[in-house]
Amino acid sequence: MSLSRTAKIALAIYLVSLGIYAATSGRRLLRPSSDIHFAYQAQMFLKARLDLGHAPPTANDWAEVEVLKLRDGRTVSGCFLRALPYQFRKLDGKREAITDDQILSREKKYYVSFPPFPSLLFLPFVAIAGLSANDVVLTVILAAFGPALLFLILCRLRARGDSVRSESDDLWLTAMFGVGTVFYYSSVMGQVWYTAHVVSIVLCGLFILAALDVKRPLVAGILLGALVLTRPQMGFWGVFFLYELWRAKKPWLRPLLLCALPVLMWSVAGAWFNYARFHSLTEFGHFYLNVRWTDRIQRYGLFNFAFLPRNLSAAFLLTPKFLANKPFFQISWHGQSMLLTTPALIYLIWPKRREPLHTALWLCVAPIALMSFLYQNDGWVQFGYRFSIDYLLGLLLLLAVGGRPMTRMWKALIVFGIVVNLFGAITFNRYWTYYHEGFFPLSQSEY
Repeated sequence: MSLSRTAKIALAIYLVSLGIYAATSGRRLLRPSSDIHFAYQAQMFLKARLDLGHAPPTANDWAEVEVLKLRDGRTVSGCFLRALPYQFRKLDGKREAITDDQILSREKKYYVSFPPFPSLLFLPFVAIAGLSANDVVLTVILAAFGPALLFLILCRLRARGDSVRSESDDLWLTAMFGVGTVFYYSSVMGQVWYTAHVVSIVLCGLFILAALDVKRPLVAGILLGALVLTRPQMGFWGVFFLYELWRAKKPWLRPLLLCALPVLMWSVAGAWFNYARFHSLTEFGHFYLNVRWTDRIQRYGLFNFAFLPRNLSAAFLLTPKFLANKPFFQISWHGQSMLLTTPALIYLIWPKRREPLHTALWLCVAPIALMSFLYQNDGWVQFGYRFSIDYLLGLLLLLAVGGRPMTRMWKALIVFGIVVNLFGAITFNRYWTYYHEGFFPLSQSEY
């Protein structure tokens, strides 16, 4: 297949995806979403500020740091621990008992707790339109690149022999990703969480294309560094570059340095940004979230084996709750099993081919997935397990290189997934009658 044909098909996929996402988004396109954290952070950059400077517009996922002026003349910053009365955790991690009579005055500073790269994409739009910059439109435009980039990757893998798929198979896999996974509903929402997922998919797709055959190591490094400052756990995609370096059987030092240098520069910039706000090189602000589960973050940290059972349940076991009357079923705010939203993923279990690329992809996917399974939050509130987006491209590539024939049953499962995710893209955050706050169907309590 010639490059021109590939490019034409990829362009058609982009335009079709853009039309589908825009149509599904509908009236959301007319105004910014309710959670425009990246626009606020872009505004902070333009004003050369680290904090918001005032109370946030919503209470949803803002980092909150309390600044106390004490009667002994000291000023300390941090947060009180909910489970330990009067215990104040300072930004340096040390604890101190502080009672009300010791406090002369207090104020709160608010920060965007999400890694900052997507905010850079908002800079020109916020510079022009301020906080009226439409995050929904930008998210939809970016999201349409996801399926097109996947198709280009699949074509490259087919051209060099890693995949034995036909062009038709590649198109089925592209459709499966674009409208048959939780990426679909995430693409039509706007809102900070979903915009971050969409940006990460675009960066990841571009990174894989740049890394293939070590063609553009500097570009790959720039994209990988940006990916780390969007969804840090996706930095494990660096293993893919190392595999391509090994596969190319070329002198390795120069391309490795070309890739590593921009990653290092991005990481240093991110670490400085974190330290300037929270006196920690690795703290983006999630420890200081003022949300209903702040106590468990303070007790166990952001990652802990204590969270594993709940997260595995959300990823693989959650099912809708069926009712005797309308609406007849409801989906948990914690989402539902990936095997319901994208049942064709079942074919990952028995691949026909296990080439070295197969192993390399699992070495990318597995640690990213493990981090999501150990994370303090399962993605709540969501239609399906949205953290799977972090490694979704890897799962689709594993299906491609696994070599198992795409049967009618496989295609039927893809179509089933498309129907399920179309329902989610239309109803989520619109028709709450189809959703319930409980975890498992028989429980109404939040885990």
